Amino acid sequence: MSARRALHYVFKVGDRAKTAAFYRDVLGMRILRHEEFEEGCKATCNGPYDGKWSKTMVGFGPEDDHFVMELTYNYGVGEYRLGNDFQGLTLQSSQAVSNARRLGWPLSEAGEGLYLAEAPGGYRFYLLDKEQPSKDPVQKVCLAVSDLQRSTHYWSSLLGMQVYEKNEDKNTVLLGFGQNQCKLELKHIGGAVDHGTAFGRVAFSCPKEQLPDIEALMKKEGQKILTPLVSLDTPGKATVQVVILADPDDHEICFVGDEAFRELSMVDPNGESLLDKAMAADKSDEWFAKHNKQKAVA
Repeated sequence: MSARRALHYVFKVGDRAKTAAFYRDVLGMRILRHEEFEEGCKATCNGPYDGKWSKTMVGFGPEDDHFVMELTYNYGVGEYRLGNDFQGLTLQSSQAVSNARRLGWPLSEAGEGLYLAEAPGGYRFYLLDKEQPSKDPVQKVCLAVSDLQRSTHYWSSLLGMQVYEKNEDKNTVLLGFGQNQCKLELKHIGGAVDHGTAFGRVAFSCPKEQLPDIEALMKKEGQKILTPLVSLDTPGKATVQVVILADPDDHEICFVGDEAFRELSMVDPNGESLLDKAMAADKSDEWFAKHNKQKAVA
């Protein structure tokens, strides 16, 4: 399964300005591309919402060889309820630690040389206080599971991930599609996994011809398929094929055809200015205030 690779994690955000400041100014990521949409995504990329929304990809480098974040913003929603499903993302960057201290962004110690910083919305980021590597600084994404053995079987035997490490003391398993890729850590939490309304999605790519095989295997094994194989259009860009799955704890998993995705995900030199322009033009907060209403809490 070496042709498969980890792409990104999808976060729902209620405040684009504060969120952009965290990723750009604290973590030191850059805006890779930004897109605005007038109606909901066929593959529910923005959650179960039909209205206007935007997608912003942020990371330390191009999506071809970096694990990045997809920030989805629904114009009418100002807040999401956080569950316990997303346990945190770990990255190595003493610069991010330094940025947080300089900007007064709250940090708490989470281990030797490890600090916890929360993104707007409460999403947890663990910052390893070591020099940022020239390759991707993002090391792993940790998801909660209710049955570690069952989930390990799903991700390794069905999806083809390699098990790199098992830690019985911490009740975790570390998996991945390659040694030099961002890893997936599964953490047994001793109870049910709650996705809240902020639930995210993890995305991977594979050769396009593998997508029907993935879908067929999940049908054969009686596993959940949230969105059967579908083509997604982005105006002026490549059309990609995706299939959306759910693991035994209902974590959403997107597999996308690699060839078209590489074309779609090329860095847009205007991404930064497109996001800033969209935020400046977004009068939704003013509209809600003028009409003495609050944005929806999802």
